Amino acid sequence: MTVQTSKRLKRDYERVVSLTQQLVQIPSVYRPEDPNGNEEKVAHFVADYLRNNLGIEVYMEEVSPGRPNVIGIVDSGKPGKTLLFEGHTDVVTEGDKNAWKYDPFGAEIIDGRMYGRGTNDTKGNLACMITAVQSLLEDKEDFTGKIILCIPVDEEGLMLGIKDFIKQGWADDVDGAIICEPEENQICVAQRGALRVKITVHGKMAHGAISWSGINPNWRMAKIITALEELEKEEQEKHGGHPYLHWPSITPTILQAPVEGDAQINVIPDRCMTTLDIRTVPSQDHDELLGKIEAIFTSLKTADPDFHAEYEVIDNRPATETRKDEEVVKSIYHAVQTVLGKEPQYNGVPGATDGTFLHIHGVPIVTIGAGDREVPHQINEYVDIKELGETTEIYRTAALDFLAGDKA
Repeated sequence: MTVQTSKRLKRDYERVVSLTQQLVQIPSVYRPEDPNGNEEKVAHFVADYLRNNLGIEVYMEEVSPGRPNVIGIVDSGKPGKTLLFEGHTDVVTEGDKNAWKYDPFGAEIIDGRMYGRGTNDTKGNLACMITAVQSLLEDKEDFTGKIILCIPVDEEGLMLGIKDFIKQGWADDVDGAIICEPEENQICVAQRGALRVKITVHGKMAHGAISWSGINPNWRMAKIITALEELEKEEQEKHGGHPYLHWPSITPTILQAPVEGDAQINVIPDRCMTTLDIRTVPSQDHDELLGKIEAIFTSLKTADPDFHAEYEVIDNRPATETRKDEEVVKSIYHAVQTVLGKEPQYNGVPGATDGTFLHIHGVPIVTIGAGDREVPHQINEYVDIKELGETTEIYRTAALDFLAGDKA
């Protein structure tokens, strides 16, 4: 390693750690009732940082009131491919602050780890992608084409930010995207799909002691859940375990009866509701799966004239899979091999990311970033600061490789 390279790595490391701290110290949990806790403040900070420190073209587009996307454009002025880096500004709730060992928005560094909400998911990786591009520009590195820094809101919700980004046409000419999420710097080329479904069973309210005068929705919901458990087994047998994503699953999460009003032990409720968190693998078809759920309803209705149920699809995100011979995957592979000095490890993302919708739009995606894969959304969330430096260098190296043009 040359002295010049060593100085650059030290500079970028110190910069990414500082930037991560600044980002984490701006709370950006989406709370509709709290305008100071939304993404707007951190989005303005990021936009100002890009203008003042990178000197690039920056756009802010409001997705909904107080929730702006930030888009940074780096144009080399030379024809070539377009590479997109994506990292969101929102974080999940910190929960009970008293349960944290450290201030959830303090970004304290203890024994080589930075603690706080978003250190891992994904403000640390947002800082890595910004620092990587800043490093390229500061060192006047030669590359072709364009880099787009996509910094959307609402990844932890319904992904309104990335949907709006795509709707506005920003992704139309993108040749490859690096999704900056905590994956222990493993190269994730697949991610599970997500179907969120709400099921409501209707009954007739009655006294628990006079059950024949009512229609109990709970018995009927129990039959639905039992049938869904069998459907999960059938899907697992049919599709098997994916090499990176494990098994498809159908998971009832919320179970509520009555749906509104107070529950009483001697009252048959008028309705029962459950939600399903369905996670799929690439070989599954969501429409086909929903058809099988409808078939369960039809079968139960045939056997029971008092059966009345309906379902609503709250969210529908297909599973994704990117070929390993895609240029963006090969660039990341080369970067990980170069920076970490070891054979890269392929893996999959257990949940959905903003990359899901870029994939649907036709953009090849790869997900990689600093942070333990199992730490997101936990109390005492953290990231190893050494890994932030490594990830920054991986992003920098991958960008130069992907945008090398005829020099490759």
